Amino acid sequence: MLSVFALDGLPEIQPGDDLATMIGDAAGELEAGDILVVTSKIVSKAEGRIVRADDREAAIDSETVRVVATREHPGGVTRIVETRHGLVLAAAGVDASNAPDGTVLLLPEDPDASARAIAEALRTRFGVDLGVIVTDTLGRPWREGQTDVAIGAAGIRVLHDLRGTTDTGGRRLDATIAAVADEIAAAADLVKGKTSGRPVAVVRGLAELVGPLDLPGARAIIRSASDDMFRLGTAEAWDEGYRAGLEART
Repeated sequence: MLSVFALDGLPEIQPGDDLATMIGDAAGELEAGDILVVTSKIVSKAEGRIVRADDREAAIDSETVRVVATREHPGGVTRIVETRHGLVLAAAGVDASNAPDGTVLLLPEDPDASARAIAEALRTRFGVDLGVIVTDTLGRPWREGQTDVAIGAAGIRVLHDLRGTTDTGGRRLDATIAAVADEIAAAADLVKGKTSGRPVAVVRGLAELVGPLDLPGARAIIRSASDDMFRLGTAEAWDEGYRAGLEART
């Protein structure tokens, strides 16, 4: 049976805190096959990924490798960018929500490495195999609202490749790869929430997805540029089309 529950009792996280120990103390006991889902905000806090709010735009610049789209609005300009992690999201994930007053939080330096460190420490403490997912909140093209997705993972199979199997009607599946880490992240957010002060959840009942710590992390979910049919932002697509038109005239 699948169950999802949030952990109570975690204090406010400070830079330098031993996050794995604090999560273990709040959990009390964990079972083999459990998956810990950890909001990236507390990972960023523990890792000291905090900058002054006045430096927010510079922080976004430093985390950005490609601007995908921009849009002006009464409050300023929203930038959708690709980060050093390969993620495409608003403001490079630099966010003031649940951050100390006057500051903003950057995403963890290496979310997969952060997840591995937490998973390794918790496996050692409890003597069982378990997985860890680090999450952040993203919007989606063509869809209103936001949802949590996996930006880091360790000890869990982040994708379930169903290609070559058949559906219930016996039809062959040729393209289906389930992003199970993202599905787990979204399910955990239903109990963690954004305002409840419970940044960690346990997902129990998916032990078949838990495996060695050297399994591919969440970066494996990011589609490669060569396979991304929607990689270009509006400005990039316009520039590319304009150049192609000029070349066609010569």
